[in-house]
Amino acid sequence: MPDFLLPDLGEGLTEGEIVTWLVSVGDKVSVDQPVVEVETAKAVVEVPCPFEGVVTATHGKAGESLAVGAVLLTVGGDEGFQEPGVVVPEQGSGNVLIGYGTSEAPRRRRRARAAQVMTSAPVVTARPGVISPLVRRLARENGVDLDRVTGTGPSGIIRRHDVEQELAKRAATAPAAEGRRIPLKGLRKTVADKLSTSRREIPEATVWVDVDATAFLEARAALKDVGLLALLARFTVLGLRKFPELNSRVEGDEIVVLDRVHLGFAAQTDRGLVVPVVRDAQELTASALSAALAERTAAARAGRLAPADLTGGTFTVNNYGVFGVDGSAAIINHPEAAILGMGRIIDRPWVVDGQLAVRKVCELTLAFDHRVCDGATAGGFLRYVADCVESPITALGDL
Repeated sequence: MPDFLLPDLGEGLTEGEIVTWLVSVGDKVSVDQPVVEVETAKAVVEVPCPFEGVVTATHGKAGESLAVGAVLLTVGGDEGFQEPGVVVPEQGSGNVLIGYGTSEAPRRRRRARAAQVMTSAPVVTARPGVISPLVRRLARENGVDLDRVTGTGPSGIIRRHDVEQELAKRAATAPAAEGRRIPLKGLRKTVADKLSTSRREIPEATVWVDVDATAFLEARAALKDVGLLALLARFTVLGLRKFPELNSRVEGDEIVVLDRVHLGFAAQTDRGLVVPVVRDAQELTASALSAALAERTAAARAGRLAPADLTGGTFTVNNYGVFGVDGSAAIINHPEAAILGMGRIIDRPWVVDGQLAVRKVCELTLAFDHRVCDGATAGGFLRYVADCVESPITALGDL
């Protein structure tokens, strides 16, 4: 019976968490039929099966993480079974993962090696019966001594469930003041790693300015198909045209100034904060940008974005004003060189033509990598965007 192993997930990802099985034992599957939803650190994707036959076993339950290369599904039936190591070149699946792209080479039906199942009495050793590197890592990271864990798997193999049971016992006897634990994994871990890298590697500086956004809101009301973030995004692209140093990244001892603007924007979802990317934003009008932002936001909240939609950004914008705050010491989305944020727009006293008036005011904040430019460039960019916000009709004339 061929085993289907969890395939290479790409983007440096080494494991995935099972979300939902789409098939059950006894179901008949065809080549490239999605059999399970797997959540990676980037997105939720459907995994297609490269075999056809009858499902004889599913390996792993919802919520369980599997390492790349671990057995995911076992398919029975005489069709397509080969001796271990044999690959038959014929027409069949070229898929790796839906959402991760398919092979451009001539497609082949993949034949897995026959399952290497222990058919004789196990060799008794002094080492704990653990075959999964994922289980070993789980135990190591939580300080569990595997010598003290009783395995409930075949021949006494210690499974993930056994280690989790040990952790549950530990939690049950721990003092109440210890509180609850939230696993730092999946998307949460990816975001944490990237933010830590940013703080560790980027010598960032921050500049900010208060802006009269009265005309900005009037322009938004007149352009009914364009949102505030889309207007800010358009002004950002125009600003990067004048100050291209901020659309760059540091690679070794070089600053690489990029010709194209792949604009990222922060989006809050049930799975946490993600940064979808609108590619070639310099080619889009305000209306097209607004449509692209809306489409990416909806896909992000539905968990339908592929990893490619969440990588490759060159500059990020963030409307944290929707959370009711005025400003933020934002963290740059490594390896980008800057991030622009907009706070809430509220009534404030403002001097207009020498007279005190009540205007709609917000704060714009720019965090930038001080290696790619100095304060004069960063201040010039921020002032340009601020002028666009204060006089949007003039700025939109550059479309």
